[in-house]
Amino acid sequence: MSSALIVIIIIIILWIAACLNVLREYERAVIFRLGRIQTPDKGPGLIFILWPIDKIVRVSLRVVAWDVPPQDVITRDNISLKVNAVVYFRVISAQKAVLELENYRYAIEQLAQTTLRSALGEVELDDLLSQREKLNLRLQTILDEHTEPWGVKVAKVEVKQVDLPQEMQRAIARQAEAERERRAKIINADGEYQAAEKLKQAATMMQEEPVSITLRYLQTLTEIGVEKNTTIIFPLPLDLLSGLSDKFNLSMGKDGAGKAAAKEDATEKK
Repeated sequence: MSSALIVIIIIIILWIAACLNVLREYERAVIFRLGRIQTPDKGPGLIFILWPIDKIVRVSLRVVAWDVPPQDVITRDNISLKVNAVVYFRVISAQKAVLELENYRYAIEQLAQTTLRSALGEVELDDLLSQREKLNLRLQTILDEHTEPWGVKVAKVEVKQVDLPQEMQRAIARQAEAERERRAKIINADGEYQAAEKLKQAATMMQEEPVSITLRYLQTLTEIGVEKNTTIIFPLPLDLLSGLSDKFNLSMGKDGAGKAAAKEDATEKK
């Protein structure tokens, strides 16, 4: 076998090796033949191209998680803060991602930063802190609308951290403390109101049944009698003594009448 034939065989082997490409399951290949794109996309598995006529561009279809660096945001109520987020996106059309953009990852990163600043600048600080899920959905919708013509799908956007100035943190702490005090006063006032209502009902019932007042006094005396080392002056209600005074007056009247009768008998005998 001549040396020229050996060289030709080696060149053919090298050319075949350059023409064969293996794509993973998550990869797709965009092929350009003499500058013109070939449809459809190739892959996954083993694909054959005509090198060097064909040029191949590999595109990954996996979800990419990109951490948006902290952005300076001025909210609608003129509060300056730093906000960072994370964006999850993936390529759904390899041809659009290659044809429409020079570098689709860089374009999405820049778009995410500008969208984060503009969208969060339209809300107030309270909404930014309390309505995080709503803001995440809004950011995801805005980004997805812009990236859809590029063949990229934004799956999710999450605001990770909001860095507040020190004076604003102290103001929020004072506001939270004032809110807790307000709730405590409302609960205390409501308890006093309910207690007053119950006392009013008890007074009405005692007024209808005067005997219950006497029973309540006696019960109180029983409770106080448990303490043996305390001297207590306990006033008695006049209603309790009225019955005794009536009986005493009645007995005194009978004694007076008896003495008068005896005196009259003695006078008659004389």
